[in-house]
Amino acid sequence: MARRPVPVLVAAVLGLGIVALPALDLRLGLPDGSAAAEGSTEREAYDLLSDAFGPGFNGPLTVVVDGAEDPERAAAEAGEAISGMDGVVAVSPATVNQAGDTAVFHVVPASGPSSVETQDLVTAIRDRAEGLRDDIGASISVTGQTALNIDISTTMTDALLPYLAVVVLLALALLTLVFRSVLVPLKAVLGFLLSIAATFGAVVAVFQWGWGVEAFDLAAAPILSLVPILVIGVIFGLAMDYEFFLVTRMREEHVHGAGPREAVVVGFGHGARVVTAAAAIMISVFAASMLSDDFIIAILGFAFTVAILFDAFVVRMTIVPAVMALLGERAWWLPRWLDRLLPNVDIEGESLRRNLEAADRRPVEKAAV
Repeated sequence: MARRPVPVLVAAVLGLGIVALPALDLRLGLPDGSAAAEGSTEREAYDLLSDAFGPGFNGPLTVVVDGAEDPERAAAEAGEAISGMDGVVAVSPATVNQAGDTAVFHVVPASGPSSVETQDLVTAIRDRAEGLRDDIGASISVTGQTALNIDISTTMTDALLPYLAVVVLLALALLTLVFRSVLVPLKAVLGFLLSIAATFGAVVAVFQWGWGVEAFDLAAAPILSLVPILVIGVIFGLAMDYEFFLVTRMREEHVHGAGPREAVVVGFGHGARVVTAAAAIMISVFAASMLSDDFIIAILGFAFTVAILFDAFVVRMTIVPAVMALLGERAWWLPRWLDRLLPNVDIEGESLRRNLEAADRRPVEKAAV
């Protein structure tokens, strides 16, 4: 890798980039009975209801009409308007509460609870409710388990990029402080983003698109909303650990006088053993989770396994040494103004070595007789 950094770097980045392409179609959601394992009671119940009454019967929408003078009439008008919308199979009669100010009825969609069509229907009903408010004199809200799952998934999707941005910025600040370099932290976080993108691409291809999902005795479904948040948090910690193991030893060799390429080779030779052992242990642990017939456990086990595989062996032990060898002395460049602002944590113990050398050079004072 140090001898031919450019071909190694291009091959690794291109390979992870191809694997990451399905991540562009990432769709978050909460799994329903259709994602349960074949033969499980949840899957059999879901299939029986779908065959008898249609997939939408497993996830009806609850519509609440509130604040009307005549809630029964307002609910009837709202139900009539909603029943004419695309993707609606049936609308139940409204039920009025004892106070006589709120009515509730159910809408059965034509599609399953976790489908894109049902999500679009919830959005369409809420958009239509704004126009019906003035006509019926009441507010219309869509709730129920299906709508709640959609709202949770939307919230998690909106929070994903800000969460990732905070993680990346904190990593840049921490690595700049430790390595006293600009390019080394930048390379580290870009590699982390590449491994995360490749992980999401593999997860989408298998569990959302269904490429080989039969091997898990599961069916294709949207990705669990918590998976990206958990994967980013856990893999960030592991990735930074691997980065520290490898690059701190390279920096130590460089600070102690080794040339740029020699520092990379010697530092990698020592740190790679630790990273290989740690990654192999974590992969073994998470890979065992893929044997579960639970959709959530299986997808988390798969996501963590491929994430560690990509980050440890492709990013940290292939891309990192190639980039370090390619940059050479420039890898440790730090602007003077930034060097003055940053506190010196001195991980390598360089100040201790200088103090010891200075003490050895001081003449020994003769004791007074």
